Amino acid sequence: MRITRGGASPMMIGREPELRQLSQLAASGQSHVVMLAGEPGIGKTRLVHELTGALDPATVVLIGQAVPGSLARPYEVLLDAIDNRPGIGEDQLEALSDPRRSAVERLHTGLAIISEVVGDAPAVLVFEDLHWADSESAALFERIADQGGPRLLIGTYRPDEVTMRKPIAALLARLERRHSVTHVRLGRLSAAQTAAMLAAATGKPAPVRAANALHQRTGGNPFFLEELLRSRQSDDLEELCEQPLPWSLVEVLRRQVEGLEPVGHRVVEAAALLGQRIPFDLLAGVTAMDEGDLIEVLRELVTSGVLVEADQDEFVFRHALVREAITDQMLGRQRRRLHEAALEVLLDSGAADPALVAYHARGAGRYDDMIDAAQRGTRLYLSIGSAYQALRLAEMGLDEVPDDIELLSGAARAAWLAGLLDDAVRYGRSWRAQAVDAPAQADALYLLVRLAWEADELTEMRELTSDIEALIADLPPGASQARAMTAVAQSKMLQDEQEATLRWADRALALADEFDLPVVRLAALVEKGSALANLPATATQGWAMLRGLVDEAEKLGEWVLAARALNNLVQGVPPASAAEHAEMLERMRGNAERAGFESLAVAAYFQGRARLAMRAGNLPEAIEALEEGRNHDRGYLRRGRRADYHAVFLGGLYLEAGRLDDIAEIIEDLSHLVLEEASTIPGLAFHLACRRGDLPLAQRLLDELYGALAAQPWRSGSQAHDLVSAALTAGLPLSKVDSMRVELLDNYVWDDYRTLVDAQLDEAHGRHQAALAGYVTTAGSVILSPPVRGTAHVGAARCLLAADRAGEAAAHVDAAMTLLGSWAGWRVAQLDQVRARLGMTAAPSAVTGPAALTPREREVALLIADGLTNTDLARRLYISPKTAAVHVSSILRKLGVASRTEVGSVIEQA
Repeated sequence: MRITRGGASPMMIGREPELRQLSQLAASGQSHVVMLAGEPGIGKTRLVHELTGALDPATVVLIGQAVPGSLARPYEVLLDAIDNRPGIGEDQLEALSDPRRSAVERLHTGLAIISEVVGDAPAVLVFEDLHWADSESAALFERIADQGGPRLLIGTYRPDEVTMRKPIAALLARLERRHSVTHVRLGRLSAAQTAAMLAAATGKPAPVRAANALHQRTGGNPFFLEELLRSRQSDDLEELCEQPLPWSLVEVLRRQVEGLEPVGHRVVEAAALLGQRIPFDLLAGVTAMDEGDLIEVLRELVTSGVLVEADQDEFVFRHALVREAITDQMLGRQRRRLHEAALEVLLDSGAADPALVAYHARGAGRYDDMIDAAQRGTRLYLSIGSAYQALRLAEMGLDEVPDDIELLSGAARAAWLAGLLDDAVRYGRSWRAQAVDAPAQADALYLLVRLAWEADELTEMRELTSDIEALIADLPPGASQARAMTAVAQSKMLQDEQEATLRWADRALALADEFDLPVVRLAALVEKGSALANLPATATQGWAMLRGLVDEAEKLGEWVLAARALNNLVQGVPPASAAEHAEMLERMRGNAERAGFESLAVAAYFQGRARLAMRAGNLPEAIEALEEGRNHDRGYLRRGRRADYHAVFLGGLYLEAGRLDDIAEIIEDLSHLVLEEASTIPGLAFHLACRRGDLPLAQRLLDELYGALAAQPWRSGSQAHDLVSAALTAGLPLSKVDSMRVELLDNYVWDDYRTLVDAQLDEAHGRHQAALAGYVTTAGSVILSPPVRGTAHVGAARCLLAADRAGEAAAHVDAAMTLLGSWAGWRVAQLDQVRARLGMTAAPSAVTGPAALTPREREVALLIADGLTNTDLARRLYISPKTAAVHVSSILRKLGVASRTEVGSVIEQA
């Protein structure tokens, strides 16, 4: 019988690893016991429902649920599980509940019923809410655990309701002694998972601030979020953030504090008003209670699950909405008096958190104290990388003094770091409008230029840059003028105007040296180093400059500058050492997190992981990193450069892998966005048309691509190689491919790519000796990625075969096999064609067998051994069937087997 409790979520978000773990146990054909724990509303029932819904139809499923008060009803869980199930005799049911029979007789009757229902078939047996279960049901659960067979036995419970008075306490202890128990603990949803759930419920991405606010309001509890969503009047999530709690949820929440003694109610009301985190000393001061008495009350509140001791002498409500439900029922005068008491305690302490001071000063109506604390707090939290907290404090102050320059600048910077582009632009424009002198205007413009670039508003960016340039003459020589010059340098660098970047950066550096401005000097070096790194002739100098400034930036606490320098190194040409590359990526992420710089700490990190995988020649892992990053962002509504941030990079890898339907979907998704780089979509579409062999469409798209490139000031060597490769494969006339070289390459493209494209064209025209020289040169490049170098070796082998030099060709094929061992798609297809011409048999990679598998591939291999198809794999692992196929292909190659049926035996022998 497959049932699900009323109120279970219509969607499951964030439980993929747990579902995968349970599915593997259910499919193992062995006996397993799982204890599934989690707080109320966390999704235990939904997870069980998803598990049973995906099982093989031959699997027998029994789900029984205990209810409050069932401690006095023997075998309540089993009776619920078999309710209305055919084939259960009335005599058995009577025997099960007959109090005249001995406990042993009734237990054996319960086991016999289960044996008849299940037989020898694979089964999943679920006892829900064991914290409410009667002792007979607990004993039955234990005896089922003793039995063998292909059974997965799952017990769900709430850890906070396990006490020595309940049968579950003894059951858990005995299970641990007698069985190998798998414990699964469900945690709360992350902010990104909350956004994904909101997007699934409303059918559109959620605004970042609304998603984060609702995550904080509900604490990431899926049930609380569902109840709020059910009560909404529209799909405007901003309104939902402020909407009163629905009565049904209020009742659930208030029940948690029912039964408290009057002193407990007084303490819990004071705690609710003190904020999200409740310091012991502050609570003691507000309640004026003796320390020993307060400790006793707090112990009771922690034991009953109302509060949690989050840190030493600091408490939080287990559910944030309990706090909200309590404060909502308090009188206004009561709230104000508590705020006044808290504020006096904080001010008397002399070293209070400005956020607490501002919160209680506002509640007490003491607005001068609130504004002062908001200003101090904004500065403090920006300095320690708490961008959201800084923004909240700045906005609290701006509610009273909307024209305050310090708060406007703090709000703009905090919103930018937190990835809230629209808020940052709004506050940045207000900051500029309220600036009364040239230095303040220049500082506002510095940020607005960056924001315009992130919003893909390049026309506005150029206008703002011109405004800064016009201001420079009015600025006094020194820090203000040097910062303005650095702002112009950054603008030029972001627009790929490298020579202009160098001129402005050098002017800023001269002033920084003259007036001893270390921070301005570092900022100017970031722009100059980035510009030099983008020019092939000076790239080495640029990389050294960026590397050299990171240590100094970290010592000065300039985390944004350190993170930007490292990001430009990580996303550009990789360091010589893979270990150094990985270390640099983690260091970049760490600095970005210290600054609260969301875009580098999260989005850029996923891309860095993909580049690391590409460096290792591992296409599935590169795709997986970007798919994870894209899924992380999917629930959020973003615009500008963060809109579907990973799509273009991921689309390129889909083309590499031959996943043509997936890239078609990405092109469709991108077509709904406003992209400043007009060549993106026609470039991807042309590549796709070539790979599909649609020559007429490819020729039409080529003209569209040329038109887009005419407005683009830069060219990409990587794009040139990819598109020329696709055009040659599709059979585009060579005259058109020759013209592609002219359009796709310029003087600033890396020589390695230019040499490779020229070699491809030389080979196409039959100039094999010239092509061979080019391929050999690029095969040894330190700039190009392993798969591209592998393709160069394949090209060299073809040229050598054309000259009847098969032995030398085989050496290049061996080198290509090493570089393309974990790759897929058209590059591997070209390699296989050359190997076939040479009559070479399949050769293992340098590391073979199970040891060659990545952790993800080993996970997939175990599922293949269990008989899962690609469709099954996709559903279990939450990937697309094409990604599953790529994993399977790589596993078969590394294990040296020809079919899926052989995978299991190889894995078992490992």
